[in-house]
Order: sequence, then structure tokens, then C-alpha cells
Amino acid sequence: MSSTMQTLIAKVGKGEKGAKDLTHDEAKEAMRLLLEGVATPAQVGSFLVAMRIKGESVSELAAFTATAREYAPPLPVPPDLGVVDIPTYAGKQDSWHVLLPAAIVAAAAGVPILLHGYDDVPGRLATATVAARLGIPTDLDPKQAADYLVKNGLAYLDIGLYHPLVFRFLEMRKELGVRSFFQPVSRMLNPAHARASIIGMSHPPYFEKIAEALRMLGTQRALILRGLEGEPELSISSVTKAIELREDRITPVTLQPKDLDLPFERIEHLAAAGADGEVELITKILGNKVKGSQREWVVMNAAMILYTGGKAASIRAALPLAQEALASGAAKKKLDEFLSR
Repeated sequence: MSSTMQTLIAKVGKGEKGAKDLTHDEAKEAMRLLLEGVATPAQVGSFLVAMRIKGESVSELAAFTATAREYAPPLPVPPDLGVVDIPTYAGKQDSWHVLLPAAIVAAAAGVPILLHGYDDVPGRLATATVAARLGIPTDLDPKQAADYLVKNGLAYLDIGLYHPLVFRFLEMRKELGVRSFFQPVSRMLNPAHARASIIGMSHPPYFEKIAEALRMLGTQRALILRGLEGEPELSISSVTKAIELREDRITPVTLQPKDLDLPFERIEHLAAAGADGEVELITKILGNKVKGSQREWVVMNAAMILYTGGKAASIRAALPLAQEALASGAAKKKLDEFLSR
């Protein structure tokens, strides 16, 4: 049993009014005690729930993330590769995974992308499940994922293979029944130390604090979205609230289809179709055989990735790049490369 953890629990566990935030150093020490298994199971549960009731401060989130990064080295990719980091942990239940074809389109247009997440999302279809059926390996270790990313421009990294210590705490959500700060921390790990990130987070307190935490961590560019079902996606059926971090400046923004001269689409028309149905739809879209809202949804999200990756001055300016990747067959060629391996 850790007496230090007892002291930290006492500080944060006095209810909404009596609890106090941890200092940056205290938060780092708490994270070490958790990750190294020094804290007992009772202390772990008490600390996670106490932090949820109190609400994590920006400094605490930054300290937790910085400490977690110390326990997993970054992927060995060239620093000038220009990778866009996209965590995908929420899974989908009501709509299909537009992120996957959008990432393939963006990769075909020249932006390297690292997706990371895990495939055990209770009650939801995980991104990894669909990615695997599209030929994208989901069981690569960090070195293999780095090599695959450099060679192919798009890779998926399972959090359990990259950071098993953090993964263990993500799995605890099943026992606790509620989220913990490990949900936002996992999204901020940035395994490739990419210069730009696109993060989806639907839970309001974390959505508003992630940009500030990333700035404290030295991130140069990030787009944090209140996307559909918590995934990092722009919606074509509603307004998407977002926060942009760019060169130390944080700006709240709203993004909607009409800003890109696209019509709103009813959410019912974007319904989930199961893994097999999604693969069939995505294959048709990337083969440039689908017109209408489903294709446009992919284009707008690919444009978002291209913009965040520095390929255009705005999402609108990136639309022609995404459209050309589809029309020219480059996106289909990229998909075929995955499927042929």
C-alpha cells in the first residue's frame, strides 16, 4: 500500500467543494504510482473516481499525459515526415466509420497518418475491426507500425501493443462503469510525436480542456472535435463544435457543411451497416462509384485531415485535393495496396 497515494487521494477525494487540485508534480507522481502498480486496487479505484467527481484540471491532464509518455518511447519515424496523429477510441454505433476512407484519401493525397486505438469498445464497432477488413494491419508492434507508416503513408497502432500500462486502465472502465482521465490521456499520447493531431472527444469537460493540455505539452497544431459519437469526424448532418490549437493560439470554431457548400444530410442516411456493409460501402466510395452525401462526407473529412496536415490554408481549400484523390484513382490505388498485402 502506498502512503503517498493515500495522501493524494485525501487531497482530491473531499467532494466537489472540499477537493483540491494536485500540483503538476503531484499529478506526475500519482500517475507513476498507478502505472507502476504501486497503488493497490482499492487506491486505484478510489483515485480514479475521486478525480472524476472533482474534475481534472488542465495541469493535471497535462501531467498525467506527460508521465504516460515517459513509459512508451515514440515510434521511430523521421521527424520531418509530417505525420498527422489521429486517435480513434470511441467506436461507432449509429453511423459508419467515415474516418477510415477519409484517412485513405488524405494519405493518397500526401499526408502520412497514424491511427491509434483499440478493438474492444463495449457495444460499438471499433475502427480496428473495419480497418482490418480493409487490409490495414491492426496487430503491428511499434517498430512494425513505424516501418509500415513510412512505407505506406497510413498505419494503425493498437494501444495495447504500444502502451499496455495505459491500456490496462482503459479496460477498467468496464469494472468502474464510468470514464476516467485515461480516456483523454490515451487520445493525447501521440505515439509518433506528430506535429499535428486531430482528436475527437464528446465529453464536454475534456473537450474544453484538451486543447489547453496539449498546449502545455508543446503541441504545435491540433484540432479537437465534438464529433459524431466521440470520434474525430466532421458531421455532415449537424454543426460540429471544434477547438483549434495552432502555434500556441487556441480558437473555438464551428464547422458545418454549408461552410463548404455542401448540403446537410439526415443522420438516418448515415446509419451503421455493420463491418461487412461498411467495407462494401467504403470500397465503392474509394473506387469513385458513389455519389451524393456519403461521398461528400468522406471528402469533407479528408479535407480536414489535409488542412491539419498543412496541405492547404483551409478545409475549403483542401476540398479539391481530396476530390482529385478520388477522381484520379489515387485513393482506390491506396486501398488496393492495403488489400494486396
